[in-house]
Amino acid sequence: MSVRILEGVEYAAEAGYRPLLLDLYLPPVDAAPVVLFVHGGGWQRCTRRDFGHEFAGWRPSPFERIAEAGFAVASVDYRLSGEARYPAQLDDVRAAVAWLRGHGAEHGFDASRIVAWGESAGAHLAALAALTGPGIAAVVGWYGVYDLAAMPDPADPASREARLLGAPPGDVPELAAEASPVAHVHPGAPPFQLWHGTADRFVPMAQSERMADALRAAGVPVEFRQVEGADHIWRNAPDVAGIFAGSLDFARGVRT
Repeated sequence: MSVRILEGVEYAAEAGYRPLLLDLYLPPVDAAPVVLFVHGGGWQRCTRRDFGHEFAGWRPSPFERIAEAGFAVASVDYRLSGEARYPAQLDDVRAAVAWLRGHGAEHGFDASRIVAWGESAGAHLAALAALTGPGIAAVVGWYGVYDLAAMPDPADPASREARLLGAPPGDVPELAAEASPVAHVHPGAPPFQLWHGTADRFVPMAQSERMADALRAAGVPVEFRQVEGADHIWRNAPDVAGIFAGSLDFARGVRT
């Protein structure tokens, strides 16, 4: 299957900031459902071209492989925490969803079925967008942050969470709750698939456990998969290809 790639498509422009761009990977089929990929990097680094450390050498790229499976893929940049504080990042992901819904006919994809797939900080933003706004049919979250106040060192002003919020989560509990997906879980939310390594040194696996518990309590379909021995960004994961395949299978299951 031949995948067409459109790089650097502008999806939003906020006054005073750089244009916000996405890359599109388009399969040669009509009305393809969409995977919206949101990169990680602690809200402070990485770009739309980063799928994750362990996938850097994949050829074809993970984006192309998802497109080869019959999805249109939109991988998005968003404002980083050094550029703007929360909720700018959430606003940007929402803007990307709106752009996809408004430009599906132009590019030949069906944006009525969007699977948001994120890793680390991107999983946080994908989950938050799915729980607080329309347009997302399902979420794949890899080693995400779902409860900012429950992260290690909530009083540390140099933490990634503090840089996102503009203050340590412990100092701004209401804002930290507002920025936490676990606080927005509700009946009728889209289904989730959550993955986390048991040896994650940067985002404790308890983050995904807490999120899965909240989803189950609300009656929301959720798969929670622990990856034994895996650290953050899937370092030491025994089967990275299997994790990718399992996530793609989940996306296939909700695309129609």
